[in-house]
Amino acid sequence: MTSDATLTTDGLPPEGRGRVLLIACGALAREIIAVRDGNGWDHLDLQCLPAIYHARPEKIVPAVRAAIEQHRADYDRIFVVYADCGTGGELATACNELGVEMIAGPHCYSFFEGNKAFNALDEVTSFYLTDFLVRQFDAFVWEPLGLSKHPQLRDMYFGNYEKLVYQGQTENPELIEKARECADRLGLKFEYRFTGYGDLTAALRSA
Repeated sequence: MTSDATLTTDGLPPEGRGRVLLIACGALAREIIAVRDGNGWDHLDLQCLPAIYHARPEKIVPAVRAAIEQHRADYDRIFVVYADCGTGGELATACNELGVEMIAGPHCYSFFEGNKAFNALDEVTSFYLTDFLVRQFDAFVWEPLGLSKHPQLRDMYFGNYEKLVYQGQTENPELIEKARECADRLGLKFEYRFTGYGDLTAALRSA
């Protein structure tokens, strides 16, 4: 999802008082909505920035800054649902400057696993996919790396990896099979782990 529209549960503009705006990566939209709606947290509104920023971290901080400034007056609180995501600490610095909180962790793979659990893993040779990235594998992995036109580049990109780890937010047999096919295409061993939403639920609860 790449929409930058603010979503409300009743389709009406945010009223301000008591409402919280979540500014999030579009790659997390489905999961955030599931957690929000499943818990009845209808005071949380969601604005998604383009999911392709997952692959363009230099665009994240300016876009988050602009969204915060645009909506600050309309909400009692703003919470940023991005981890560091390749910004080299710049997103945390910006959030501190602007007085907003953000989800903890280096990237979504960590907070889906649970930051504490992820930190204990020794998986430097693992390549990770989430539900979103399994669904969008060609658009976010295969095509951007030029592998459709130059498959010989696969070993250059993935030669140092040993396995593909699919962190499932949902238990979906079709996605598991598709992730297994992605591993085969990359020449990697396959591992499936059902993580659920990990630390995302606790982070949204705090918001």
